[in-house]
Amino acid sequence: MNNKIIVVGSLNMDLVVKASRHPMPGETLLGSDFATYHGGKGANQAVAAAKLSDHGSVIMIGCVGKDSFGQNLIQGVESVGVDSQFIRTDSTSASGIALITLDSNGQNTIVVAPGANSKLTPDDVLSSEVAFKDAGVLLMQLETPIETIIAAVNLAKKHGVQCILNPAPAIALPLSLLQQIDVLIPNQTELALLSNSNDVMKGIETLLTSGVKNIVVTLGSDGAILANSEEVFKIAAHQVKVVDSVAAGDAFAGAFAVALSEGKSIFEAAIWGNAAGAIAVTRHGAQPSLPSKEEIQELIKNQSKE
Repeated sequence: MNNKIIVVGSLNMDLVVKASRHPMPGETLLGSDFATYHGGKGANQAVAAAKLSDHGSVIMIGCVGKDSFGQNLIQGVESVGVDSQFIRTDSTSASGIALITLDSNGQNTIVVAPGANSKLTPDDVLSSEVAFKDAGVLLMQLETPIETIIAAVNLAKKHGVQCILNPAPAIALPLSLLQQIDVLIPNQTELALLSNSNDVMKGIETLLTSGVKNIVVTLGSDGAILANSEEVFKIAAHQVKVVDSVAAGDAFAGAFAVALSEGKSIFEAAIWGNAAGAIAVTRHGAQPSLPSKEEIQELIKNQSKE
């Protein structure tokens, strides 16, 4: 089977400040450590997948600015084997950045300036059609324009590629798009917005009734729920010490995509994603926190013994 993964999404430079807590509106708070990390939900998920799969089997479609951040971001994904030939450099925009405040509990607040990510167009996707011809999975998020995501889904359907959407950051989406998605991976906030319900099970039922095929809801320290029209599974969380929750959802999505591309069931893929997310929260930074295949397999094996 085709095990190539295409990731359509964002590349950001993450500027991270640690503080004892998050500031109140209008408050200036003295922080401590500062660091920069390669980030962006698209790049994070591409790197997560690349670290778990064969060299060159992950292809990224994205856009960076013509600046030092942009070149650095491309080099970052290339360093783990992501195929970057479809990452375009836009001469009119700065590269995307994310301003992140990390509190003493490992919880974060994030403000993103999309920059060149907002310049990723449907034409960029269409010009990469050759990549779709032998791909197995398309993985997407929502830090790039929605019309570009729709173009990618349409191209994937043309070539029989499975579509995974991590609907983050949370925005309202057309039903016609959701119905084409093979696996939707929202967190609780995103599920609530898409379903107009704060009740997880009601939200899942609403989306399934409206035509979504499979839903995997990530619940942080409560694990995950996998649901489709036939069954509902609760996946228990791994008990780990959280130091930085940045990119936990991206680790989950990337690992899930790899497992699916290798022919594993959706349930097995969710087990992989759940383990990857648990490992990611035990480390600082976005891409530096993403685990290897051996680490995921070890965590899953240890949990099965408990």
